[in-house]
Amino acid sequence: MVQFGYTMMTEQSGPRALVADVVAAEQAGFDFSVTSDHYFPWLASQGHAPYAWSVLGAAAQATRRIPLMTYVTCPTTRYHPAVVAQKAATLQLLSEGRFRLGLGSGESLNEHVVGGGWPDARVRLDKLEEAVEIIKALLSGGYVNHHGAHYDVENAKLWDLPDVAVPLGVAVSGDRSCEIAGRLADLVIATEPKEELLTDFDRHGGGGKPRVGQLPVCYDTDRDAAVKRAHDQFRWSVGGWKVNSELPGPSAFAQATQYVRPDDMAEAVPCGDDVGRFVEAVRPFVDAGFTEVALVQIGGDHQKPFIEWAQDKLLPALRAM
Repeated sequence: MVQFGYTMMTEQSGPRALVADVVAAEQAGFDFSVTSDHYFPWLASQGHAPYAWSVLGAAAQATRRIPLMTYVTCPTTRYHPAVVAQKAATLQLLSEGRFRLGLGSGESLNEHVVGGGWPDARVRLDKLEEAVEIIKALLSGGYVNHHGAHYDVENAKLWDLPDVAVPLGVAVSGDRSCEIAGRLADLVIATEPKEELLTDFDRHGGGGKPRVGQLPVCYDTDRDAAVKRAHDQFRWSVGGWKVNSELPGPSAFAQATQYVRPDDMAEAVPCGDDVGRFVEAVRPFVDAGFTEVALVQIGGDHQKPFIEWAQDKLLPALRAM
């Protein structure tokens, strides 16, 4: 049975609100949760970008059942992979085995802040592969020394390791990332319901492993208000991965999306309160073979009504698919 999750989107809410919202999502019956890991919002209208790992630590203490997951952390530039491994081990201990580490090759939007330029996609994937190998080695215990093409690790060891291993997920968008995920990861992550990504993941060793997708939605009893909000805060999402990974800041995303219309967003994102429309938007992920789908409610100030509506109407309808 497909599981349905809730997204703590750090780009659109402050840290205390994010924790309160995931507590409400747990009480509403969402099966799992995921958390973005940003230094910047995509657009200035979203207005937030707290440190995701502090939010996750607080969420681990405030919740009791719901699984937590980064969706996703880039372990190559803003963070060194040895530090990511330590953070993941600590989160697994705090959450008592409910944490999964989602990893990806990142976006200039968040990684440019530490300087050094933004490499091309080939180099980014090479760095991701090496970073995942380092993280896996450290989470396995013992001392790690590594001198690779991109990273050095000197006599590192994690002193607080969880009894429950941290599952690693890798975000995919093409064959190279699918190869990394199939060979090194415990699950695969994608933001588009493309069956070929899962086929490639399986071909490289991912058969039988979980596959997690994500879908933005915009609930509101006033559909016009929902469309307006989706356009104001989420029009960046229509640009596609190749564009979104390269732009350096919210002003660049605003300029790149200046010709996106509200009608374009109404076609791309389910808006309003028609349960059937939301279910049909989720269906391509289910049909493609995803085992989990995380929903992103657009608008930081509109989480509570969405969660209540999801508990009463949306989640029962999704589980009846």
